[in-house]
Amino acid sequence: MKDKEGHGFYNEDNILKSNHKTLSLLYQTDQLMSPIGIRQAYRKLMSPTIVSGDLNNIAIGYVDSVDSEYAKRLAKKWKFHYLGDVAAANKQPQLEFVLQMHHHALELCKLDEPKLGAIKVDFVEGAVAHRRKFGGGRGQDIAKAVGLKHGFTPHVLDATAGLGRDAFVLAGLGCRLTLLERMPVVAALLHDGIERAKLNHEVAEVANNMQLIHGSSLEEMDLADAPDVVYLDPMYPHREKSAAVKKEMRIFQSLVGEDLDADGLLAPALALAKYRVVVKRPSYAPPLADKKPSMSINMKKNRFDVYVKKAIPKPIS
Repeated sequence: MKDKEGHGFYNEDNILKSNHKTLSLLYQTDQLMSPIGIRQAYRKLMSPTIVSGDLNNIAIGYVDSVDSEYAKRLAKKWKFHYLGDVAAANKQPQLEFVLQMHHHALELCKLDEPKLGAIKVDFVEGAVAHRRKFGGGRGQDIAKAVGLKHGFTPHVLDATAGLGRDAFVLAGLGCRLTLLERMPVVAALLHDGIERAKLNHEVAEVANNMQLIHGSSLEEMDLADAPDVVYLDPMYPHREKSAAVKKEMRIFQSLVGEDLDADGLLAPALALAKYRVVVKRPSYAPPLADKKPSMSINMKKNRFDVYVKKAIPKPIS
């Protein structure tokens, strides 16, 4: 069945009955929902082998000396080599990437392809700001996928946060977001974008709904507060040829490589989520771990695969 916009809709009770046996094979949550089990599931999502990847090909520096002290603090926080003035990168042939402080914002540059320009996280202007203002509010497909309803605004764990765009949309709709990012480079960019957004009066409230968790802060988490929804958007090869996608994908794939462990994210995600797991996939990609979802919401280029564990609570009248 489809709604008036052509999207599939569903009856949660029927889905739970028809998919219980299939989904129960994916997550055995009873033994995982203790604090120790939750921490283990978070660790699986963080994938320590990726977190501890080789960082010898990247350094952090500044474009203007006014940002030098902040760049030093970032280098210490994220354990990057401190370069000083980014012009010094020309004398270090082992470097492939530079994180640079430029106009009080952290940017990522690929040194051998300067025409690609710099990547930064910007929640105040550009496409993200336009989506916040004109994206359709709670009628957006992503809002439907996470189960955002009148009387229910979930705590969402974005376990593959990346540049935080989808998380920012959900936070703007009132959801409380916990963001996991395994790659220190990407986490540093995201942290910088969130902190800058907190200084802007238009989006400060949204940014304050977003808590970024990285490897060194995992032990500090409140493990009693399991998320209602876990959201996954693992990197997948894109077919689109647009300049924006090509630029970001070329930089991130050369930096991070392929997301070879993506299928392994589904089981710990299902162990953590109270109500559902949402997986964003390109329309041509198979389901994550080849596991059939409870439902899918199809869009032009992507889809949301939804794995329902139990029905979202109805508002108390």
